[in-house]
Amino acid sequence: MQIIFVHGPAAVGKLTVGRALAARTGLALFHNHLVVDALLSVFPFGSPAFVTLRERMWLDVFEAAAREGTSLIFTFAPEDTVSEGFPEAIAHRLAPHGGRIRFVRLTASPEIQEARIDAPSRRGTGKLTDLELLRRLRADGRQTYRDLPAELVIDTGETDPQTAASRISDHVGI
Repeated sequence: MQIIFVHGPAAVGKLTVGRALAARTGLALFHNHLVVDALLSVFPFGSPAFVTLRERMWLDVFEAAAREGTSLIFTFAPEDTVSEGFPEAIAHRLAPHGGRIRFVRLTASPEIQEARIDAPSRRGTGKLTDLELLRRLRADGRQTYRDLPAELVIDTGETDPQTAASRISDHVGI
């Protein structure tokens, strides 16, 4: 059982690549906005209840998938409301069930991120779509998280989603 943990800042194509990878591999795509959007319907982003429940829900899904032997793709946007030990907490939940995390980092230049930030595909999911907010968050360091591991790094400004999915699939052996 593997969790393909696709991470990177806003507008680098995590969901787009995740969808292409899911189509290629048949793995379930558990993108971070499934939980984020559900919780935003009740709690403000970053509130204590939001943060606690978001992480608990993510971890519970990972552990249940590991128990069932179900590999999946997870997209993650690093930001400062996620607890520092989140990757380790995932590993702790997977270990008893023989699960493994495969970290893939997606990157793109700031210019490409800014060109993509208000794309129509981003508007239906509660994703960040405000260019000025993106710039403020970037300047304030709020779109960062301590360095996450990366077995594979793909620049989506130079690699189309299908090719990125193929590279990930080949790398993780699925």
